[in-house]
Amino acid sequence: MGARLLGSFQKFARTVVRTSGHPMAFGLASGVVVIWALTGPLFRFGNTWLLVINTVANIITFLMIFLIRNAQNRESEAVQLKLDELIRATKAAQNTLLDIEELTEEDLDRIKARFARLARKARDESSAGLAELIRRECPQDGTIVPDKSTSGVSR
Repeated sequence: MGARLLGSFQKFARTVVRTSGHPMAFGLASGVVVIWALTGPLFRFGNTWLLVINTVANIITFLMIFLIRNAQNRESEAVQLKLDELIRATKAAQNTLLDIEELTEEDLDRIKARFARLARKARDESSAGLAELIRRECPQDGTIVPDKSTSGVSR
């Protein structure tokens, strides 16, 4: 019973999130606000008139928070699983990163610092290689030196 109820809720949440993100939903909500505003003079812009839109908006917002959060959690988990599969399938990748989202903040900070160092090193090496490529391609006299690795193919 619980699994069926959860499945029904998730299906309902996906449907509501997809529907609420549609342009027609925005148009409908805008129309409700315009109708509410146009009825202001009829109700003399009274407290009840203000309370109606305020209450409806608060209830809808409160419920949508849970539905959107459910959809975000599922999407995030699906992305993590896809990334885990890519890591697992890549021979050079480190399988120790498969469940990285479960680590402590301190462990994540250490791994992040390590990857930042690797990225800096790769950028430095790339910059040196790019500078050499520019020197080879565009010498001081302005002539373009053909790249030997392209076997004479012109660019």
